[in-house]
Amino acid sequence: MLEVENVQKSFGRSMVIAGASFSIEENEIVALLGPNGAGKTTLVNLISGHLLPDAGRIRLDGRDITHASPYRRIKLGIARNFQITQLFEELSVLDNVRNCVFSDHNQLLRLFRPADRYTEATAQAIDILELFNLHALAAEPASELSEGDKKILDTAMAFALRGKFLLLDEPTSGVATSEKFKVMDTIIAAITQRGTATLIIEHDMDIVSDYAQRVMVLAEGTILANGTPGEVMADRAVQETLFGVIDTDAA
Repeated sequence: MLEVENVQKSFGRSMVIAGASFSIEENEIVALLGPNGAGKTTLVNLISGHLLPDAGRIRLDGRDITHASPYRRIKLGIARNFQITQLFEELSVLDNVRNCVFSDHNQLLRLFRPADRYTEATAQAIDILELFNLHALAAEPASELSEGDKKILDTAMAFALRGKFLLLDEPTSGVATSEKFKVMDTIIAAITQRGTATLIIEHDMDIVSDYAQRVMVLAEGTILANGTPGEVMADRAVQETLFGVIDTDAA
């Protein structure tokens, strides 16, 4: 589904991404780990089109998107949320999702027709709310939601763009410990039902071990390790990079 081939990105004299290569298959859920400053956000911005690489190639479903705009990538199937939720706080939960459906249908500029008159878009938005267990909150203002439900809504909005590849930037960041597994259970269930290939940037090792099928570790702009959560976390170089310690029992 996604192929990243020898991608490089510098800012001035600083090489942030130094030849990263990997692929993600259809229906696969992959976690991206790395210490602060490893280049995770830069790599995600290169995939989503918010930055362009200095070298290398990025392909989505076989199509070269290396120099495509963010808008073009959305239309081709890349959907993204951000670490800080991007919601219309004053609008209802339904209208947040429905606005994204309108965007996907190119209907945002029709200002003088009531939103409820768009029955197809409304039905599609309600289906997405049901997929994410938000239908009971449809009439609530987004500002009144818990942080966990805001994260779920943010992901539901990305789904409304009908992406086939999803980028999730720390989906449990800022969420109370008591809510984080509910958030991930809901999001992963929706991803699995739709069969959406997903790359998750995450620091929480419980989340990574419980929900990722594969883990990649980014260090100094390159992929240090790539494998199952158990394989990667047993790697001595990964332990030293992420935690500053080596598991001597595994040595």
